[in-house]
Amino acid sequence: MAIAKLGTVVLDCPDPLALAEFYAALLGGTPALDEDGTWADLEGHGGSALAFQKAQGHVAPNWPSPEASQQFHLDLTVEDLDVAEGQALALGAKLLDPGPEGRTWRVYADPAGHPFCLCAC
Repeated sequence: MAIAKLGTVVLDCPDPLALAEFYAALLGGTPALDEDGTWADLEGHGGSALAFQKAQGHVAPNWPSPEASQQFHLDLTVEDLDVAEGQALALGAKLLDPGPEGRTWRVYADPAGHPFCLCAC
């Protein structure tokens, strides 16, 4: 018997609204910022609950690095890896690892430095 169920994945970041807008452009949905500007939810995107929390002194993960673990990353499935990559880069993502020719996933960082992968479905 489970003790709990996953509620929301929350990413710490310096600017919750900006990061919510980045993920809204990738995943769909609408960013909703709270009154004090320290929390944003991504609403209506059809996936798991995703939110963004302002973290003073946020330090982006360093990928790959055994000294500064990434802690976690998001795998986002796409139909066309090359098309999705172009769109993600135009939104402000940074390519971290293109992988060898023919690999079905690539590693990126969002504008706050969190690693995520685009994975061909």
